[in-house]
Amino acid sequence: MLIKTVVIIAFLLIIASLGSALYHLVKHSGQEQSEKTVKALTFRIGLSVLLFVLIFIAYATGLIKPEGIGARIHHLPTQPTQPEP
Repeated sequence: MLIKTVVIIAFLLIIASLGSALYHLVKHSGQEQSEKTVKALTFRIGLSVLLFVLIFIAYATGLIKPEGIGARIHHLPTQPTQPEP
């Protein structure tokens, strides 16, 4: 449950950083605003990389498990093959 909460918070921070960059990009067109836009986008990239690494580590350690169609494919029973006469 803790991992899911951390992932949701990270996604919200990424979206907030994108919104901040958009605001600084559209609102003013000066050198200072350009630097703020670059800082916001750099922060977003760092958060995205950190989130990817966190999800990878959580999967490797077994804290999260895949669910859905792809996870069920490996657990389907196999049908025995009939020997040819």
